[in-house]
Amino acid sequence: MPRVDRLLARNLSMGRRLATRLFRSGRVCTPDGVPLRDPTLQIRPSELPCEIVIDGHLEVLHARYHILQNKPIGVVTALRDGRHPTVRELLGDIPLVGELRPVGRLDLDVSGLLLWTTEGDLLHRLTHPRYAVPRVYQAALRGPYAPLPEDEPLLLDDGYEPAILGLEALERADAHPSLALPEETQCLATVTVASGQFHEVKRIFAALGSEVIGLCRVAYGSVELPRDLPLGDDLPIDLHAIFADLHPTEKPLKKRRPKPEATPPTAC
Repeated sequence: MPRVDRLLARNLSMGRRLATRLFRSGRVCTPDGVPLRDPTLQIRPSELPCEIVIDGHLEVLHARYHILQNKPIGVVTALRDGRHPTVRELLGDIPLVGELRPVGRLDLDVSGLLLWTTEGDLLHRLTHPRYAVPRVYQAALRGPYAPLPEDEPLLLDDGYEPAILGLEALERADAHPSLALPEETQCLATVTVASGQFHEVKRIFAALGSEVIGLCRVAYGSVELPRDLPLGDDLPIDLHAIFADLHPTEKPLKKRRPKPEATPPTAC
């Protein structure tokens, strides 16, 4: 069970010695005014998050934290970057902000759902190919794309076979508000993949004879991007509960094979 002084230090980004002094000087109490002088007091997981008062200010202590962010175009999925603004810079004053890590990444020119967690094990499970968590993207395309091959796998330019779970046309009325729609957009599509390879969605449509000019991730597993969440904003979410039953898939990882001849495009 976590100690209250360690929770305080983590949540308020302070040294543990300072947190200990706060307790021993009587500056920490319960919400109903009872002083807390023992910094080694252990908090049951069932009691978290919990509230304490420091110098008259109410604080909520968390042992773990998760958020859902609507990433805008023009920011990179990084904690720091010398050339571009980062998704970390968009986060406000939220619990355990120094420990939050993004689940996977979205390219500079891609918008949409980006999950964050403080739990390393959960981060690993959500991103590892063995767990095959579905990712749903909406794409704006410069031109028509060919249908998926029926009798053979679709191979990308390096021979990699992506795990495509679904591909279908998308009506403009159903497009997410966070999807960028350039003037040259000719058609829209929704694609679901079970992996997170580099530029995978863009390469899928390139293999089908089209070009992605706008891309937005709208779902990660059962977590969907709210249509009313503005770009750049975030909200708390309990990823631990949502993915509690996540287990490795028995399907083998996709292999690289010789690439077949390209299929001619079809109309959208």
